[in-house]
Amino acid sequence: MDIETDPFIMCKGCHRRSRKSQWESHYYTCPVCGKLKNISAPYRLSIILDSGSMKVANTGISSDDPLDFPGYRGKLKEAEEKTGLKETAVTAVGKISGVKSVVIVLDSRFFMGSMSQACGEKITRAIEYAGRHKLPLIIFSASGGARMQEGMFSLWQMAKTADAVEQFSRDGGLYISVLTHPTTGGVTASFATLGDITLAEPGALIGFAGPRVIEQTIGKKLPKGFQRAEYLYEHGFIDAIVPRDELKATITRILMLHGFKTAGGSNGR
Repeated sequence: MDIETDPFIMCKGCHRRSRKSQWESHYYTCPVCGKLKNISAPYRLSIILDSGSMKVANTGISSDDPLDFPGYRGKLKEAEEKTGLKETAVTAVGKISGVKSVVIVLDSRFFMGSMSQACGEKITRAIEYAGRHKLPLIIFSASGGARMQEGMFSLWQMAKTADAVEQFSRDGGLYISVLTHPTTGGVTASFATLGDITLAEPGALIGFAGPRVIEQTIGKKLPKGFQRAEYLYEHGFIDAIVPRDELKATITRILMLHGFKTAGGSNGR
């Protein structure tokens, strides 16, 4: 049966099949074991932003091939056709429970969410827009790290995005970072871990180098669950682990606590 018409989805965690309608009603969380399925940036935005409030920004920015890397242009075209996106980062302005906000989502379907020159540019522009307009900033990270096909052009984005966050912070902006599965490499080592408040989805892999690389480097076996959200929460690296169906409500409460007036809330800004 074609996967697009199959009414069932198999969980990669428990290997149980459940109806697609059940997955949808649970925000693509396995109805049996609770394991999360990776979701697209457009879907992520649809469940976080108020209906009808979203305006996608920086749509004209897309990856090129600065190093003339063999086969890269063809793979970019394939990724665009597969996802409908021009780059891994999708930036938008919309309302979260009535609060106008800037939201950035990395889509792991596009080159595994890797950070290219275009991705860094889109993120930087969105951060700067949030700063100019005094809007809260929420970034959902999901990345395999820097995009090797762009070499140093990709690695430069670490400093570029980190500098933009630092300026945003100096200007008094509120930045909520949400780490999803996986958040690794240069994204972890730059903007993803610079949030004023850092949230994570259950079971997310979060780190710079992968656990197998670390074990080979230090010659030791890592603790069970190392680099998973739960382990990092226990060691104070993140502030809270939030189930997908509670993310919007959690972000809304954070906005209220920081003085933003949410729909039905009493705080003013």
